[in-house]
Amino acid sequence: MRVLLLSLIRIRIPGPHDAVSACTRSIQPLLGHACLATVWFLTIAIVTQSVYAADSGQTKFRRISTQYIAALGEPGATSGNGAQLWGLWPLDPGPRGVKLNRYQSLKDAGGVAPSRWKFNEADWWLEEHGLIMEQPTVPLPPGKYVVTGARKVTAVLTIHPADGHGDRRWEIDQGAILHDVTHLACRSARYTPATAGGSCSPAHAKQSAFPVSPGGAMPPVEGCTKQDYAVLIVIGVGVED
Repeated sequence: MRVLLLSLIRIRIPGPHDAVSACTRSIQPLLGHACLATVWFLTIAIVTQSVYAADSGQTKFRRISTQYIAALGEPGATSGNGAQLWGLWPLDPGPRGVKLNRYQSLKDAGGVAPSRWKFNEADWWLEEHGLIMEQPTVPLPPGKYVVTGARKVTAVLTIHPADGHGDRRWEIDQGAILHDVTHLACRSARYTPATAGGSCSPAHAKQSAFPVSPGGAMPPVEGCTKQDYAVLIVIGVGVED
């Protein structure tokens, strides 16, 4: 379905006194956190808040507290399949993460992190500074999301309901590609055992491999299969009339 964007979404990127990229903060010893810890503190003003589709239906966009999407797809694609594998962090997972050097403490706590999320040793996530993150909610619910990479492009991402085979299509409007709305400084990857019943442990992750450069691939971990995910910042969601 072709969507014509009639409204303007005005974004102010805060100045250095009221917002600092968490990816930058994480390299400062006293302020170290994950890249996903409140990236850019985006401030938005949705002016008309209307998107009209070809069927004359109307979608309005509601501002939300910043959320994050874990996305899979070709960086140059404007649409694709497989969105049933995408995930959503409704809460900022950065400050909720656990450092790799605290993994033993996480195990000793029965896999329960200080922020009360549960670690799954057969399916776990890392970010670019070596923080173990909670899993996102998978699949990403269908709907429309206002997404940005905190660079130049803000666009509407549509996640379609699953078809008869369980596949969900995704598409980005205004000719934007997935790369345009990816926050390159934030890296994330999912790690699962490379063999059935095999060991895939954060204890095998090399801390010297972190931090990962913006746009770079996450490091491999012995015994694990790795899947890199792009990170999209969500600043609004569609509300159907």
